[in-house]
Amino acid sequence: MTSREIRQSFLDFFASKQHRIVPSAPVIPHGDPTLLFTNAGMNQFKEVFLGTGKRDYTRVADTQKCIRVSGKHNDLEEVGRDTYHHTFFEMLGNWSFGDYYKKEAIAWAWELLTGVWKLPKERLWATVYRTDDEAFELWKSVTDINPSHILKFGEKDNFWEMGETGPCGPCSEIHMDLTMNGDATASLVNAGTPQMIEIWNLVFIQNNRNAKGELENLPLKHVDTGMGFERVCGIMEAMKQNFKRPPSNYDSDVFTPLIKKISEISGKPYGGNDEADVAMRVVADHIRALTFAIADGATPSNEGRGYVLRRILRRATRFGRNLGLHEPFLFRLVDVLVQAMSKAFPEIKENQQLIERIVKGEEEGFNQTLDRGLEIFEGAVKKAVSAGLKVLGGDDAFKLYDTFGFPLDLTQLLCSERGMTVDVSTFNQLMGEQKDRSRESGRLAGIPSILKFMQKDSTIQSSEFLGYDELETKALIKSLAEGFVVLDKTPFYGESGGQVGDTGELVYKDRIIHVIDTQRDGKVIGHRVAEVVGEAFARVVTAKVNKPRRLSIMRNHTATHLVHAALRKVLGTHVHQAGSLVAPEHLRFDFAHFSKVSEQELAAIENIVNEKIKENIQLQHHRNIPFATAQKMGALMFFGDKYGDTVNVVEFSEFSKEFCGGTHVKNTGEIGFFKIRSEASSASGVRRIEAITSDYAVEYLKIQNTTYRERIELAYQLIDEIQAVQKEILRLSNSSSPLAQELNLDIELRKLEQIPETPVAIVTQKLSQAFSDIHRNFRRLEDYILMLSEKKKSFEKELAKFNLKSAASDIDALIRNATPVNGFKLVASKIDATDMEALKSIGDTLRAKIGSGVGVLASIIDDKVALVCVVSDDLIKSKNIQAGKIVGAIAKIVGGGGGGKAHLATAGGKDVGKLDEALTSVAAIIHGMI
Repeated sequence: MTSREIRQSFLDFFASKQHRIVPSAPVIPHGDPTLLFTNAGMNQFKEVFLGTGKRDYTRVADTQKCIRVSGKHNDLEEVGRDTYHHTFFEMLGNWSFGDYYKKEAIAWAWELLTGVWKLPKERLWATVYRTDDEAFELWKSVTDINPSHILKFGEKDNFWEMGETGPCGPCSEIHMDLTMNGDATASLVNAGTPQMIEIWNLVFIQNNRNAKGELENLPLKHVDTGMGFERVCGIMEAMKQNFKRPPSNYDSDVFTPLIKKISEISGKPYGGNDEADVAMRVVADHIRALTFAIADGATPSNEGRGYVLRRILRRATRFGRNLGLHEPFLFRLVDVLVQAMSKAFPEIKENQQLIERIVKGEEEGFNQTLDRGLEIFEGAVKKAVSAGLKVLGGDDAFKLYDTFGFPLDLTQLLCSERGMTVDVSTFNQLMGEQKDRSRESGRLAGIPSILKFMQKDSTIQSSEFLGYDELETKALIKSLAEGFVVLDKTPFYGESGGQVGDTGELVYKDRIIHVIDTQRDGKVIGHRVAEVVGEAFARVVTAKVNKPRRLSIMRNHTATHLVHAALRKVLGTHVHQAGSLVAPEHLRFDFAHFSKVSEQELAAIENIVNEKIKENIQLQHHRNIPFATAQKMGALMFFGDKYGDTVNVVEFSEFSKEFCGGTHVKNTGEIGFFKIRSEASSASGVRRIEAITSDYAVEYLKIQNTTYRERIELAYQLIDEIQAVQKEILRLSNSSSPLAQELNLDIELRKLEQIPETPVAIVTQKLSQAFSDIHRNFRRLEDYILMLSEKKKSFEKELAKFNLKSAASDIDALIRNATPVNGFKLVASKIDATDMEALKSIGDTLRAKIGSGVGVLASIIDDKVALVCVVSDDLIKSKNIQAGKIVGAIAKIVGGGGGGKAHLATAGGKDVGKLDEALTSVAAIIHGMI
């Protein structure tokens, strides 16, 4: 059987068993922040197992595209060196959602392997969990496997868990004896040897592990299986040879066309040289991962999954050097892969031109630095060896990374070839210092974790979103925690799909709680509030969205769809979205393209969008329609969104149809006017457009022509503010911070000040002509002001960091002066903190250092009391002291409320005058609990 026949026979077999055959989910898990890449067939059904979603079928099968290059599923170092590990692979799988169970799963697996595929029964082994007697007996009764080939193993090998908590259960693995004579013994099973490899895992999901680590029975039992497609193909190929040589996945027609092409390009034969063979296997594997990831919407970059792809590509380029390949060659392999696999996965053919251009561009960029980097590496190795060392310095590894783009694992690979290692500790330290200097501290880690914590409240299932049709509604408060409020229904849009979250108010009688942001996690929408709500706050409120702000966001979101369609019309259908930001003031759109967009092309894009605005096209909002129906409509998917069985499609005539869960204007005429502010590179192979609409675009015109002098004055004002922050950093850092050095920011500004202002002589001209006539000096000034604004933010962050260090340094003194209480330490003190996040960070430091104890820290922030309480683990277990209860009791004294987890909780209050009294009462509150 060919690989195509093997894949199809699997799907046909389970179709005959009444399974729904579904397409593979993208290898890029859009909407799932817990995964870099889809790494298992069950990923697209995760919510079914978690009980948060369901399907209209109970039996399903597919072949799932997977990539494993990080975390516990990291096979990168084995790829090419052995013959059965891969970065990209297909996982054949079948599932039962509360339908059939162990008997059918085992019987059908055996039937397919031995009845359809004719694998030799005497070479098959089965393992079960040590206490799963049911599965053990079923293997004897529903199959004719050799009973001595049924083995029991423990948790490590035969018990599957989704995470620390959640669905789990025993599993039964099927292994294949690949010894030449088929005479393997039981000792080889699960021994990590290529002579006995696992080919299929049958997981029986029957338990749930709760927060205490205890196993509970699930109301419904599920089956989740996964089989390595490439391993099966390799085994089938070895069967043709009667196992006369060790099976290799690379000998099957999954890989042979690629290896043949690599051999042709390099002029080296495959099968005659270990080093060359490894290199060819690595390259063949890596181009598959790159091709499928790019086809599904990823692009190489310096962050997240994009950096993983860049590492893979650069690793393949380095192995190309082992084959004597110094010019770009990887992109030439894409067509071979497309010919072999596009019938099963048509997306790689649809995106072939895009994939080839991205890969070639990355190769060309890295080739410029690779050879010079290798020279630097050889020099560093020579220096280390002459000093009698077998460890490459972490500073050398970091220089190779920072200057020449060498991923750490590439440097480690080069060192291993010379019997050396890398000082990873120093490398990580230098990397951390660089991130501290340059990376913005995101909030993505904090907000979803808060919402996940809130979801543990059994009363919260979801928040009904009403914001497509109304911006004000009565709602019931379902949960309060750490500055977030969850309502049973809400008109507030939670940030997702590039659209920022709404702001507004929660109102009860005369009291107003300001909503400063809205976030979502799954179906739960969290309203971030500016003040402490408190448990005493009314349960029923009026939720009001800031209408003018939302309307601006809706204008920009609809404009984003129009600009996407216009880009594809002007530049070509290879253009697809690679990211976006839809804010009230502007929109930002990242898209795949490999050259600067010309002024003529930008003008054409603008003209198309403004023409569509003039046409006043009505919105057709298709909500909760079947995914297949939306696909048949020809709708484009937006990057970052997750699509379930039912989806929303936003349509503006035939011009634009997109999958989108965001909010939009009723017709394009409401946008008013569209103007592109800038076009630039966002990453390798990715361009970025920033644009404005409506009043913002009109103001942009006015500013460009009438307020040049005012903008000069604003720039000087920003410089003054930066220098004030700089002085404070200088004081706190003793001049150690690089930001404390002299910047001479006003030199460029003085040059700009000498450029004559643009005359206001364009009033009678058409807007499109006006823009082209505006002097470029204003753009220079505008860009300069944006630079100053960003620099001011970085200075303020640096100052916040030093303020935090200054406060944290006082922790040791607080612990030394702690009050002894029943054998443990109590710290209750006021400190200086810029915001609640800083206070929590100091609290974490106190908890780490206090040993056995309780800490309560308070600060005055924006004329209000902010509190954090921490409790060491031993006191939680031995005395049941809970941080949430302590901080709640303290907060009542200062006229507020709050709560949190047992080890850390926060609260706030408005009565600053009672703070000392509150801190004095901590010891009594704890005594009461004990």
